[in-house]
Amino acid sequence: MANWTAVVRWSAWGLLLAGPLLGGWALASARTPVPVPTRAQAPRAQPASSDAVAPAGFAELYVAAYVKAGDSDADTEELSAYYPAARSMSWSGEGGAERAESASAVQVRQVSAGYWSVTVAARITSSSKNTDSGRVRYFQVPVRAADGRGASGWTAAALPAEVAAPTSSKGVAPELSYGSAHAPVDSDPAVQTVRGFLAAYLTGGGELDRYLSPGTTLHAVRPAPYTAVSVTQIAEHGQGPAEGAEAQVPPDGVQRRLLVDVEGDGKHTGSRPMSYAIELRARDGRWEVAALEAAPALATPGTKSNSQEGQGS
Repeated sequence: MANWTAVVRWSAWGLLLAGPLLGGWALASARTPVPVPTRAQAPRAQPASSDAVAPAGFAELYVAAYVKAGDSDADTEELSAYYPAARSMSWSGEGGAERAESASAVQVRQVSAGYWSVTVAARITSSSKNTDSGRVRYFQVPVRAADGRGASGWTAAALPAEVAAPTSSKGVAPELSYGSAHAPVDSDPAVQTVRGFLAAYLTGGGELDRYLSPGTTLHAVRPAPYTAVSVTQIAEHGQGPAEGAEAQVPPDGVQRRLLVDVEGDGKHTGSRPMSYAIELRARDGRWEVAALEAAPALATPGTKSNSQEGQGS
């Protein structure tokens, strides 16, 4: 009984002494903010870098807004989005008297880091009976990256300046790596494949996949722009197959690269000439389209001589 009384007495003293300590701990805990779960914020859109956005498109839009600008607040506000100093400028005349039906950058020259001079060609039409309406005019635009690097957009450094058309020398047609063009030979199975493929591709006539090599994916033009397509000429890449080889059954894996001239009869227009660079591959005794090449093959010094030899034979 004496021992039990001692235990109770010491426990009471322990609680009495621990009371202030526990109170201080509770007070400190109340002052410490308890983290509350919050809704995750959506990531902010990052502006495109100067490597991804060219100043040419900005200059085209700027010229279009500049040409139609007038004395209205709406025109001034639109123009100031490209050239901030336009807000403090006064404009005479009614807006919309002239419009840029089309605008395209024809020259882009970098003046310094983050600073370009862009020449824009614009076809200007007038609401009045002006003989110059519809004529192409040229404007030189100074475009600067907004922060010197292009990370947060573009701005014009001044108003556009109308200039003369840029001088350019007439280009020479490049040499292609194909032999002499000739009329399609009906006995050549490759010609039959090309005809069927182009008909399915441009007119919707037939199933396109039946002309394609395994692994080649192409989609027909939709809606079909032509009602009929005819092959007018074919040129073979390099020296081409030996004489008479076209009519023979080709071994599997053999390739041919053709430059095919065609004429398409449109639904609302006459015949339109076009050229297609097509790669064929042999499989199971027939020719299949392996690729619709992005551009005809240009001649290198070696292939140029082969092409010229083919033309002279």
